[in-house]
Amino acid sequence: MTSSTLAIIVAYLIGSVPFALLLARRWGAADPRTLGSGNLGAANVLRASGIRAGVIVAVLDVAKGAASVALAMRISNGPVAPAAAGFAAVVGHIYPVWLKFKGGKGVATACGVFSVLTPLAGPPALVVFLVSVWLTKYVSLGSILATIALPSIAYATGAPAAILIAAWSAAALILFRHRSNVARLVGGTERRLGVRA
Repeated sequence: MTSSTLAIIVAYLIGSVPFALLLARRWGAADPRTLGSGNLGAANVLRASGIRAGVIVAVLDVAKGAASVALAMRISNGPVAPAAAGFAAVVGHIYPVWLKFKGGKGVATACGVFSVLTPLAGPPALVVFLVSVWLTKYVSLGSILATIALPSIAYATGAPAAILIAAWSAAALILFRHRSNVARLVGGTERRLGVRA
């Protein structure tokens, strides 16, 4: 097994750690999969368990994405393995092996991944997210718009081809996972930020 292959496998396993569920069990809170959207992500935890829990889950999910890429950078050369490892971490979060491949939507983990892979693209994409959420109070809409914006920003800032492929692949997967949110946004039934699950 090559170091690059090992990095990708480890990145998937790191990404698949379900912090939302682990912390809910630690605190004796309800399983996030039974509340709100049923999603194992920071936004659903925030609605179900409050701001503190949501922020902690978001930070941990960002951290596991960043750690996956940082590890790949240490044990391999060039951008290909870190980019593949970053995408693997996002896949791990969305389809965790521990939970019958039913996880979150990958936004926070992708944020951590691309903050390391393409640090110049991260802040503008974060601005897109924050402004969108501030104006509309829809976390899902902010996530979708930032996800769409990131690959183009990465291209504009000169990211290598391997990272661009990872960015577009992650964006496609995250948008696919948000298809129910899109339907609710169109139908006017999506929950706004601050509305409890």
